[in-house]
Amino acid sequence: MKKILLLLLTLIFVVCMVGCADNNEKVENSTLDIVTSFYPMYVATANIVDGAEGVTLKNLASPEVGCLHDYQLTTNDMITLENAEVFIINGGGMESFLDKATSAYPDLKVINASEEIFEGSSNYDDDGHLHSSEHKENSHVWVSISLHIKQIERICEELKTCDSKNAEIYEKNKSEYIKKLEELKEEMQTEIAKLENRNIVTFHEAFEYFADEFDLNVVAVIEREPGTSPSAGELAEIIEKISNGNADAIFTEPQYSKTAATTIATETGILLYELDPIVSGTLNKDAYIDKMKNNLEVLMEALKNE
Repeated sequence: MKKILLLLLTLIFVVCMVGCADNNEKVENSTLDIVTSFYPMYVATANIVDGAEGVTLKNLASPEVGCLHDYQLTTNDMITLENAEVFIINGGGMESFLDKATSAYPDLKVINASEEIFEGSSNYDDDGHLHSSEHKENSHVWVSISLHIKQIERICEELKTCDSKNAEIYEKNKSEYIKKLEELKEEMQTEIAKLENRNIVTFHEAFEYFADEFDLNVVAVIEREPGTSPSAGELAEIIEKISNGNADAIFTEPQYSKTAATTIATETGILLYELDPIVSGTLNKDAYIDKMKNNLEVLMEALKNE
C-alpha cells in the first residue's frame, strides 16, 4: 500500500513538473505577432519595435501594392491575420476591407494610427474620414511629417499597453525616431522656404498635407483617385491653368501611370518630375526618411528660382 501511495505521489510530482516546464516554455517562447496594413505603417512600426524581444512584424499588402485603394483581402492575407495578435492600420478609410478582417477575427487588436488625428477635427466627418478643402475623403496623413509623428506616437502608446515587457524599448525607439523626423522636417522647411515658385500640379491627393506643411500651392490634381483618368474637360481645365502661368511643375508618382501627366506636359511645355508618396519600396527602417530627402531634392530642382 505504501509503495502504491509513493508511486502515485511520484507520478503527481512528475506531472506537475512537466506542466510547470511547459508553462515556463510558453512564457519564454511567447511572441507578439504584429501585422501592418501597408508600407508606411510597416516602416513606422519597424522603427518602434526594433530590438524588442519576442516581437514579429509582417506587412499585409505587398510593398508593390501602393495605396490600398479598393484593395481586396486575399486568402494569404486572411491566414496572415489569423496568426496575428495586433493589426496596425493607417485608418481614415484607407483600409476599406477592415470590417471583413475584424468580422473574421473579432479578438484581433486593431491599432488605428490616425485615430487621435481624426478625433475632434473639423476636417473629419462622422465616420472619422479625413477630408480635403474640397471635402473629398483623404486619408494620406503619413505624407505630412507632422501628422506621421502623431501616428508613430499613437502606435507606440498602444503597443506599450499590450506588451509591457517591451514598453521601455518602444518608448526609446519612438523618441529617437521622432527626433530624426523633426530634424528632417526642419531641414525641408528651411530649404523649401528659399523657393519663390510654389504652384504645383500633383498626380493625386496624396500630397495635400505635404503641401500644407511646406507651404506649397496645389493648383490642380490630375487624378482624384488613382486609375480614374481625368475627363477631357478636366484635362482642358488643368492645361488652361498651367498655360496661364498658374503652375510651375507637374509631379507624377512612381507607382502610377504617367499617361495623363505626359499629355498635359506635351500641351503646356511644363516639365514632369516625380514625387514619392512613400507607399511602396524596400522594407527597411530608413525608407521614409530616405524617400522624403529624395522628394526634397526633386522639389528643389523642379521649383528652383530662376
